[in-house]
Amino acid sequence: MRAIPTQRETTSCAPDVRGCARVEATLSGSPLAPGSARALLRKALTEWAQLPVPGADLLTGRVGDEAALVASELVTNAVVHAGTEVRLTCRLEEDTGALVVEVADRHPSRAPRDAAEAPAHDAPEYGRGLRTVAALAESWGVTYRAGSKTVWARLPTREETPADPAAAYAGERAPARDLRAAALLAADPLDPLARTGPRDTPRDTWRAASYGDDWLARRPCRDGAWLGRGALSFLAEASDLLAGQLDEDLVASLTGQLIVPRLADWCAVWLEDEAAAHSGRPGAGGRLARVWHASEHLVEELSRALERNPPPQADDPLGTGPVPCPWPGSAGAGPSTEADGTGTALAYRLVAGGRPLGTLVIGRGGIDRFPDEITGLVEDLGRRVALAIGAARQYARQATISAVLQRGLLPGAVAEIPGVRSALVHEPCDKGGPSGDFYDLFPAGRGRWCFAVGDVQGKGPEAAVVIGLVRPWLRLLAREGYRVADVLDRLNQLLLDDATEAADAAARALVAAGARPTTPGDGPQTRFLSLLYGELVPFAGGVRCTLASAGHPLPLLLDPEGAVRPVAQPQTLLGVVEDTAYTSETFEMYSGDTLLCVTDGVTERRSGSRQFDDGDGLAAALAGCAGLEAEAVAERITRLVHDFGARPPADDLALLVLQAE
Repeated sequence: MRAIPTQRETTSCAPDVRGCARVEATLSGSPLAPGSARALLRKALTEWAQLPVPGADLLTGRVGDEAALVASELVTNAVVHAGTEVRLTCRLEEDTGALVVEVADRHPSRAPRDAAEAPAHDAPEYGRGLRTVAALAESWGVTYRAGSKTVWARLPTREETPADPAAAYAGERAPARDLRAAALLAADPLDPLARTGPRDTPRDTWRAASYGDDWLARRPCRDGAWLGRGALSFLAEASDLLAGQLDEDLVASLTGQLIVPRLADWCAVWLEDEAAAHSGRPGAGGRLARVWHASEHLVEELSRALERNPPPQADDPLGTGPVPCPWPGSAGAGPSTEADGTGTALAYRLVAGGRPLGTLVIGRGGIDRFPDEITGLVEDLGRRVALAIGAARQYARQATISAVLQRGLLPGAVAEIPGVRSALVHEPCDKGGPSGDFYDLFPAGRGRWCFAVGDVQGKGPEAAVVIGLVRPWLRLLAREGYRVADVLDRLNQLLLDDATEAADAAARALVAAGARPTTPGDGPQTRFLSLLYGELVPFAGGVRCTLASAGHPLPLLLDPEGAVRPVAQPQTLLGVVEDTAYTSETFEMYSGDTLLCVTDGVTERRSGSRQFDDGDGLAAALAGCAGLEAEAVAERITRLVHDFGARPPADDLALLVLQAE
């Protein structure tokens, strides 16, 4: 198993010597390395932008966006084609002020991937090769040394000034999250989305003029520069933005903000449900998830028109290329067209993993066709949108399964005990998966109530299996009248027997398949857990408690005067050692006595090198709760645990408070 990328980073800057602005980091050769490289570079450039040198303010603009993209592509190439540890270096040249990005790996015999290996509009999702670097860099090359190879790229930090810088962005709306790279699409005065007239020319006039025949005749010579800079930076930033979204409706909304108004006057996204994904007809059984229009007052009218005339069926249901779509009439008119004008609409299938997920439709008024570079860019963006929607749906499915599992693993309600107040807190660390911590509080018959707080080894499905075994066994043994210590004895043996049976079954399956485990962890995992289990018997004036701890943080008893003491002895984890004889402790609780039971997510909560329970920290926190009721005690302990560290807890957290009335 490959470890998460680590960074060994050294950064130094000097306000008067540009050659000292330098950052270096070593990244492990894993898929997470490109993202780490982008984050590191942007952090360094933000710091360097404060230097009192010419051009420093540009480092967080276009130059910074392009440098992050170059670093990402160079690191991706090194990871994919070398597979070794990667050394990233970025520096400002002292004499020229140029920004130099270097990526070194330890396979000098492997040449970097060149542009010829990547097709023009069907690039793999793991990187676009050195074609991107060649398009963005002033110069680039490869340096070979003994035992290493370094690919470097040099980017100038001087901004190219457009004919009318103020007009280049006039009237444009920035999409969500301030996508600076997306604004590059409008920065070229010859772009279809940039202003071509004087600053006082009405917006309707210059937008329509930008699509005239004269522009189409002049534009082809600029395609390379435009795609190499604005479009590629746009796709890199859009990919980062979409990749972090776990809700398909939010992905659809962001898609509209990315496209309108830079690439089209309006766009719409259809999302198909799981059943319609196999029908082959765009929009069949689906829903119109999002409509975005540059003229907001036309959104509702456009939505109605598109619902009446959904995108047509494509010849190839898995094709992602543009397909002509019916014009929605006056609802599709943009800011540059007359109310009764016509325009062009194109539909793109959103396909991921060989499965259609929806349809993206774009439209612009006042033109008879979209420029080729726009259609290609939207097709590239559509693939990224489809991947984001697919990932969001996968996450939603897993979250649903986990929620169902979690509901089945924990009691729907806890029992009310005569003469005892109770309070529970359960906070899974991973909101998308089953927790390894569990609890229970249930009647056992004959005037007895039983409680349990446990922590299973691991998390996720393996933990869910163990909890699914333990909770029913606990309830069955308790209701059969077994004493606390006897319940732990039998539960320990049941876990050991279950692990033996699972190991035997796995061994038989491997023998039948003619295979054998090749690495540790290929077979069934050992199932063990820590458990605090107890029994409560109310009597006149108090409650008698018998409990035992098997490898679990010891329970603490708080009396009304604020004294705190442990009320159990440490014993072995369940499911580890055979023939272990567990023992229990019995004590009585009277009015105002409070019993606190927690998992190690409380005691081992970290703040740097310190833990919450260092120096009896939990006992001290409980002593400060004297005089509080059960609910208030639970809330205070939980708040103190959260406040102990600057970061959110890294482990599941569960606590049970029982207080005699």
